[in-house]
Amino acid sequence: MNIIIPMAGMGKRLRPHTLTTPKPLIPIAGKPIVTRLVEDIAKVCGQKIDEIGFIIGDFGKEVEKQLLDTAESVGAKGKIYYQKEPLGTGHAILCAKESLSGPVVVAFADTLFKANFTLDTSKESVIWVHKVEDPSAFGVVELSADGTIHKFTEKPKEFVSDLAIIGIYFFKDGENLKNELQFLIDNHVIKSGEYQLTDAMENMKNKGIKFYTGKVEEWLDCGNKDATIYTNQRYLEYIKEQKLIDSSAIIENSVIIPPVYLGKNVILKNSIIGPYVSVGRDCRIESSKIDNSIIQNNNLIQNSSFTQSMLGSFIDFKGKSKSLSLGDYNSIEE
Repeated sequence: MNIIIPMAGMGKRLRPHTLTTPKPLIPIAGKPIVTRLVEDIAKVCGQKIDEIGFIIGDFGKEVEKQLLDTAESVGAKGKIYYQKEPLGTGHAILCAKESLSGPVVVAFADTLFKANFTLDTSKESVIWVHKVEDPSAFGVVELSADGTIHKFTEKPKEFVSDLAIIGIYFFKDGENLKNELQFLIDNHVIKSGEYQLTDAMENMKNKGIKFYTGKVEEWLDCGNKDATIYTNQRYLEYIKEQKLIDSSAIIENSVIIPPVYLGKNVILKNSIIGPYVSVGRDCRIESSKIDNSIIQNNNLIQNSSFTQSMLGSFIDFKGKSKSLSLGDYNSIEE
């Protein structure tokens, strides 16, 4: 089985953090979003993953190596593809056409999930969905009496279904998807300047391919700061029985309220940390009180108090705030 992960977007809603770090590499409970996504898909696939194709923009060689290492961590070969123009989901996936063969999972790298099912790879296609209160903001599926999908509707103005597409898809034969995506490009089937995956799936359905739903227990978004902090909170809950504090961490005269993740070489002195805090490597925190926050790498935090916050890397912060959103290389004393 191959996995295709389109991730070339700019992540504008998560700025300033995405100005220096691609959104899929923002850490959730100590691991990049894309790594969490790959690991979770591997758990539910029930078969060996041969190849993972990452579709990116110009992210640089360091990021590319990190993505290849992510593929290797689940026993797969990583391949890097490039989307040079923002021409939609269909165009992005077709950029990885060399990997569109055999069984394929397509997963967009801004969504995470919790699921307790094993993917049924005997089905021609599976679209993972989650029931939502307000379907008008999402693409949704409508089901037939036999449980198959008979219609895709993008952001319905009137209620037709509350089963939202979460951005993860299985195709038993990737060649079918590749051919339909190529048809869109060749015939300039375009909406609002973009080639849409849903148009390709509609064509596949009209040719007799049956689509089924895979329903996840929880759907976690990483679209903006608050959503990403909540996702970090939920993941810390999921993995709280695991070892979350690295053995190299130095903790002096401090209280940790779990679940809390502490990375390599973290120094914690005279502080209260947690619950729901993730701290990256090489951070030093002194005389501070922090909860419900994501703190990346190489930061110095002193005499501070904050909650519901995201801090990038290489930050020197002293002060008390209710909520922070600081990008990399900031020095602030309030």
